[in-house]
Amino acid sequence: MTIDILTLFPELIDGVMQQSIIGRAQSAGLVSIRPVNIRDYTTDKHNRVDDTPYGGGKGMVMQADPLYRCHQAVTEGKHVHTILMSAQGQRFSQERARQLLQAHDHLILVCGHYEGIDQRFIDECVDEEISLGDFVLTGGEIPAMAVADAICRMVPGVLADAVCFTDESHWNGLLEYPQYTKPAVWHDHAVPDVLLSGHHERIDTWRRRKSLERTRDRRPDLFAQFQPDNKRDQTLLEEVRQNSSCKPPDDSSSEEKNQK
Repeated sequence: MTIDILTLFPELIDGVMQQSIIGRAQSAGLVSIRPVNIRDYTTDKHNRVDDTPYGGGKGMVMQADPLYRCHQAVTEGKHVHTILMSAQGQRFSQERARQLLQAHDHLILVCGHYEGIDQRFIDECVDEEISLGDFVLTGGEIPAMAVADAICRMVPGVLADAVCFTDESHWNGLLEYPQYTKPAVWHDHAVPDVLLSGHHERIDTWRRRKSLERTRDRRPDLFAQFQPDNKRDQTLLEEVRQNSSCKPPDDSSSEEKNQK
């Protein structure tokens, strides 16, 4: 997977994406995340990339031409799926990350700044707009890095095993179960006995139940949409639903308190 990030701040991209798991994946040649400086494709001596908006208003707008030149240099005349990081875009999800990985081996992420980007560049070069959520940031770099990370971590070999991401939140419509590590007792809080039992089937069932309970409590919208695909999940789902209906209205006890 190759991801080119068109940005005014390439050092910001490198400073993050050359570190940790994604940095090691790049060193191993599994993925390539390349920041491309838009200012390198300006035609004036001041490397200007923005100007005042037609129609008036505060702030500056990124010009179409430097972006277009930058985009053309990266694509080299070929079509590369191009995504604009935009608060007006479709909300990003794990499923969309999977789709992008499956459909493309090369992506371009465009980072806007100031008041936005000249619409003519978007109309000519952008295939879709993606948002991280219903909020606005000062630029597109943080969303672009989040999207790149979410996609690249699923490339084979980047993580030790596919289960490293298939067991996590949002892969199958549920949130992940709680995790514990040593010591077995910390601040009078004990690790649930089942996790110390060595009984893998019981552990797996406990984790699945906790995943369902956590999704029910924290993301009822996801819980309502969940469809079990086996008998065990169907049984657990019915149990979790029954426990929810029997729960006192004023019960505010936490998961941790229930385990004490």
